[in-house]
Order: sequence, then structure tokens, then C-alpha cells
Amino acid sequence: MLRPHPARWADSAVRVRRVLTAAVATAAMLVAAGCTPGSSSDDSGSSGTAFEFWSFTGINQKVDVERYKKKHPDAQIKLTEVGSTSETAQALTAALAGGKVPDLVLIQGDDLPKFMQSPENFVDLNTLGADKIKNDYLDWVIKQPTTDDGKIIGIPTDVGGLAVAYRTDLFKAAGLPTDRTQVSDSWKTWDDFLEVGKKYTAATGKKFLDNVPTSVFFQAVNQGATRYYDNSTHKMVYDTNPEVKAAFDLTLKAGEAKIAAKQETFSAAWTAGMAKGDFAVTSAPSWMLNAIKTNAPTTEGKWDIARIPGSAGNWGGSFLAIPQRAKNPQAAWKYITEMQSPAGQLENFLAKGNLPTTPSVYSDPKLLAQTDPFFSNAPIGKIYTESAKAIKPFYIGLNDATIGTELLNTLTSVEQGKVPPTEAWDTALTNVKNALRG
Repeated sequence: MLRPHPARWADSAVRVRRVLTAAVATAAMLVAAGCTPGSSSDDSGSSGTAFEFWSFTGINQKVDVERYKKKHPDAQIKLTEVGSTSETAQALTAALAGGKVPDLVLIQGDDLPKFMQSPENFVDLNTLGADKIKNDYLDWVIKQPTTDDGKIIGIPTDVGGLAVAYRTDLFKAAGLPTDRTQVSDSWKTWDDFLEVGKKYTAATGKKFLDNVPTSVFFQAVNQGATRYYDNSTHKMVYDTNPEVKAAFDLTLKAGEAKIAAKQETFSAAWTAGMAKGDFAVTSAPSWMLNAIKTNAPTTEGKWDIARIPGSAGNWGGSFLAIPQRAKNPQAAWKYITEMQSPAGQLENFLAKGNLPTTPSVYSDPKLLAQTDPFFSNAPIGKIYTESAKAIKPFYIGLNDATIGTELLNTLTSVEQGKVPPTEAWDTALTNVKNALRG
């Protein structure tokens, strides 16, 4: 799942350098601690049931592992949650260079292109049977881990159709409609959304939104037909694409409306603020539902889900890959094929809300009937499958993660009062160029 974590949104290049240093240190510690397939898991690896698994934090991968182990009591899985998505990618990069690798690794979608530059570092999953299951997945998703000559280095885990989670109790107190259809109709456009936010803040004296960089910019920019790269030429167009500039300007406008609590997504303040009702609205791709439940369990029944303003879009998507030097590839592949099969992804959605990348289950009665009592019995099966079906994918390039990080960093700096809004776009472009050169 594309999951931007706090490491992606702090202060520009300084923070990025710190993340890289921390990630390399993390990889070194993993090796030193024996967290490699050549160590603790080797003895039992010959049974075909043991393997080491690196994941990033924040998505509760332990639930999936425990579900698998319940079905396979002989399975021995050593799960290491390395850090944020970017930290995990950097740790993997260091591990690939150093010769010590896990058997299985979860790679976030925006980080995948950098690994696609060296597909020889990974097992071509066609040799294990990926060619027989590739048609199970959304075409535009399975293309991402597929090389020009047909090698497949990853299997998709989920897709993050967009929606908005809102507090019905806080909306009611503000005199706003609480019915999800009425709420959706009240913000068909992003300008409408900002107007609802102004009404809420005027009526309550409280902030409407958690923050604008992620809940506005990252949603709006992911709704475009093109993002940071041209879909045909695959050349970078982040600085000339009017859709990126429009999303950036929209975010500045949202900041000027003073409707945001300025609580960075996934931060401690965000978690505490969610539970306390410091904000009434947050972006909610399908995988975010589990994060809300985990971080604010006392708010059960106070949330509902409405359509995202504007068009459909995607925030999310990850891939399971097997490094070439993995000691236990067969055990890792068995895990992939079971957990990421259509049935496995359906089970994962029913358990955690992660939207499948396997379209054959989109018409499954269990999925379509799925409601969530935490979110006022919202029909999440219908909401998110409709969103997924409407997604118009854009090309994700080698430096997508870097570009997105710097744009978000700059907007966060604006929200924190460190960069004047009038200088934001030029500052963002400078930061991107500096990061790409670095």
C-alpha cells in the first residue's frame, strides 16, 4: 500500500538525509542481529515452511502473518517491521548491496520503480508460477512490477480507493447533515469541500480537517489523469503538469481557509486528536479504516464514510517481492500465492478493509454486503469497489516518491508557518530539483 509515513513529510532535504542514514543503520542492525535468511531461519528452511519477512510499519502485517500461521501451524515466519515505507525501501537497498536479504519483502508502490531498475536483484516470479496467476490482478496494477521483457518481480497486495471519513456526532453539533449521501452531495467539488469546512469551523470554533498536505493535496493530485510523469513519454512533468499545480494551489487555498488542525497524518498529535475530536474529517483510502479503528477505538460508531470530492483516485498499493538471494523462496512464494490470491485478498478485506487488486471478487456477495459498524454501518464493500472501478491509473516513475515527498514537505512547511504561501511553489520546485540531484 502506498502509505506515506511521517518520514515522508518532515522538513525537506535534511529530513530525507536523516531517513537515509537511519535506514542504512536499520539494515546494518538487522544483519548484525541475525535478521537474515542465512541465519536463524536457515536450519528449518529446508522444510519449505520457514522464511523471513520484512514489512513496513503502520499496516499491521502481523494480522496477516498470524492468519497464515493459524492455517499452517508448521509455518515459521520471522516478521520484521523495519520502519516507514521509505525506511524499509532504504534498508532493502542496503541489504541488496550487502548480500544479506530477507526471503520476502513488502515494497510500497511509489518505491517500486527504483527496484525495477535492477530486476536481477529479485526472483522472476514467473519461474515460480506468476505467469499462471497474473491475470487475477487489475491490469494496470500488475503492469507495475512487470519488466519490459515480461519478468514479474512483485505481486500486488491491495489498492487504496479514495473516500472521506467524517464524524457524524461533530457534524450534527455543527448543524451539518450527517447522512452519508447528503454529505457526499454537499462536497461534489473540492471548493464545495472547503465551504463545508468553513461552515463547520464557524459553527463550532473547531477545526474541520486534520491537515491539508495529505487530506487535500495527496488526494487531489492522485485524482489526475497524469501525475509527476507523462504517461506516454515517461518523462518528468511535475513542474509543468497543470493537474499537479492545481492540486498544489488547492492545498494553499485550503490552508488559507484556516479549517485544518495542522496535525500531521500518523503523528502522535494526529492519533490523540482523532480520539479527542480535534478534527471532524480525514482522508480515508480503504486501508485507513483499520488505522482509525486502531488509533481511536473509543470513537466507534461516531464515524461514517462519504465520497471523495472530485473524481476517483488511488492512495495505496504495495507489492510482495522475493530477493534473488533469498534462502527460502518456495516458502515465501507459498505465502504470496495463498494470501494474495483472490480468496486471500477477499479475506483480507473482510478482516482489515484492504481493497483487493483482484477484480474477480468485486462482485462477490460477501464483499458487496460488507458493512462496518465502527463507521455507522457504512457499506464499505460498495463504496470502495465503486471507487476502484473508476480509477484512471497514471504512470509512476523512478523518482515519484522523491517528488511527492518534496511537494508534501513544502506544503507541510507552509502549514507550519515556515514557508510563505506566495513562495511555496517555487520553493517546492527548488526542493525537488535539489533532492533529485542529491
